[in-house]
Amino acid sequence: MSHDAPASNAQAGKTSQERPARGKYWWLRWALIAVAAVVLTVELVLVWDQLAKAWKSLYSANWWWALVALVAAMASMHSFAQIQRTLLRSAGVRVKQFRSEAAFYAGNALSTTMPGGPVLSATFIYRQQRIWGASPVVASWQLVMSGALQVIGLALLGLGGAFMLGASKNPLSLIFSLGGFIAIILLAQAVATRPELIDGIGVKVLSWFNSVRGKPADTGQDKWRETLEQLKSVQLRRRDLGEAFGWSLFNWIADVGCLLAACYATGAHPSIAGVTVAYAAARAVGAIPLMPGGLLVVEAVLVPGLVSSGMSLASAISAMLIYRLISWIFIAAIGWVVFFFMFRTEKDIDPDATSTEQAGPDVSR
Repeated sequence: MSHDAPASNAQAGKTSQERPARGKYWWLRWALIAVAAVVLTVELVLVWDQLAKAWKSLYSANWWWALVALVAAMASMHSFAQIQRTLLRSAGVRVKQFRSEAAFYAGNALSTTMPGGPVLSATFIYRQQRIWGASPVVASWQLVMSGALQVIGLALLGLGGAFMLGASKNPLSLIFSLGGFIAIILLAQAVATRPELIDGIGVKVLSWFNSVRGKPADTGQDKWRETLEQLKSVQLRRRDLGEAFGWSLFNWIADVGCLLAACYATGAHPSIAGVTVAYAAARAVGAIPLMPGGLLVVEAVLVPGLVSSGMSLASAISAMLIYRLISWIFIAAIGWVVFFFMFRTEKDIDPDATSTEQAGPDVSR
């Protein structure tokens, strides 16, 4: 009996199953792209003269200031790694600076150039931390804590810029928001140091949830207490918390320095407070994941902010181009090179098996 026909039929069926059915609103994506292209074309026509002046001013830019901007951008990336190392060290996971910086360069490339980049970047950093020996709870805790520290640092930077500009008529809402973030950080630090503080709360919540689901009251308690045991490995002293926050604030200061150096490279001399506020606003809006790297969103907020700080429109566009070429394109290019040579072959590594085989959490390779 020949088995050629069934095999070919099975292969044909498999091929037909692999072709996904076209959705009902498949055209919507292309329509949005077409609308965006039309809007962008109109905007280009309207500001073409200013873009031409900005492009010409790039040739006359002071490249020493551009080099300063490059150093500042790399210093900002260095601080990211220091935040991670400080927080992981408090949990007993020691990572060398080279490994941590390499992971953040690669993660930044994923975050700023790929659709859904922030999710891909967080997953990649989480996986690296698991390979280095961090437990799932510790790796997740580090991501949450570092993100919270970044938010507080940016809020503090924006508040400082607003005060320098004299916009202190009603800063209470920003102060209260900043105070709320600090309270959350201190609470997280207390819980990380003494997880037993929330043991009773967690047990009561589980009991109520199990009663709603109609399950025994002690369902999930073993997993809950296992999670608390993993948190006990975190010894986040106030000194470590202060160090991590210091690096977080330095990250934003270095990035503002990159933007300010880009402004000086064009020959302009805007106010530092104005540049700081423009930067904080652009970063806050750019955090919304509409386009990879905040494309068009960051530029739309940053250029008017620079103009309000005392720059001409042409100089503001030139400064924006220099800043984005360095802090986004160049840094992302480094990240992809690092990813290709260091992490491309790690896709088959099982983090759970790696952490089990390691003698301890000290990652010194």
